[in-house]
Amino acid sequence: MPEGHTIHRLAADHRDRFGGRTVRASSPQGKFSDSAALLDRQVMTGTEAHGKHLFLGFGATGWVHVHLGLIGKVTFGDGKAPPATGTVRLRLANGAHWADLRGPAACELITEPEKRAIHDRLGPDPLRPDDGPDAVWRRLSRSRISVAALLMDQKVIAGVGNVYRAEVLFRHGVDPFLPGRELPRETWDAMWSDLVTLMREGVRTNRIDTVRPEHEPEAMGRPPRKDDHGGEVYVYRRTGQPCLVCGGEIRTQPLAARNLFWCPVCQPGHHG
Repeated sequence: MPEGHTIHRLAADHRDRFGGRTVRASSPQGKFSDSAALLDRQVMTGTEAHGKHLFLGFGATGWVHVHLGLIGKVTFGDGKAPPATGTVRLRLANGAHWADLRGPAACELITEPEKRAIHDRLGPDPLRPDDGPDAVWRRLSRSRISVAALLMDQKVIAGVGNVYRAEVLFRHGVDPFLPGRELPRETWDAMWSDLVTLMREGVRTNRIDTVRPEHEPEAMGRPPRKDDHGGEVYVYRRTGQPCLVCGGEIRTQPLAARNLFWCPVCQPGHHG
């Protein structure tokens, strides 16, 4: 599932191509036809992202709410759009650019109050300028649940997925199984600041890179990582491989319905 940086990147990409312009909207697949008809020839007035939720604004007509889920994907193109296939849920085009949405978990036309209700059930997002670490800390500091599980709870913090979860815990030497209430406040503030930096860079480069300069392939004389997710990481999907910092073996274990990756040496705890 795409992590928050991808959705913020999509918001920016839609804004750059369609913001302030009249768009043609259609639903070749047919599942969004009625709403697409309402959007057709309307002006895209704004775009927004919160966690893994994308919002495309069309003034009084409402907002298109998109959640990509596990298989959703947006494809962009320039110039005249090619003939659409039946898998396209929503096509937007303006002559200069086009965008096709396929396979989303959610694609719906909603009102402003309905949009607000979605925001209200989500936690703070490191990529939203007005959000900060305090509200997340209030949830963490009262919970017996592990920090690793809490970081995957979108009601606690929005936009962090399995990669950022594993990597930020490693970068700060935090035992993933540590109960949230035992995490020091100063450690959480440093983790939040780190997520802001890492995820902003993810928006810029459209990939996740979390290793520090001294652990990059060139600095260590090692081959670049090969993975369909791309990017250089410390522990994510590196089960059984040597830790880039200590040389110990990276471990994995299911947690919160996803595979958790960590280094027992760099992230010591009772469960290492």
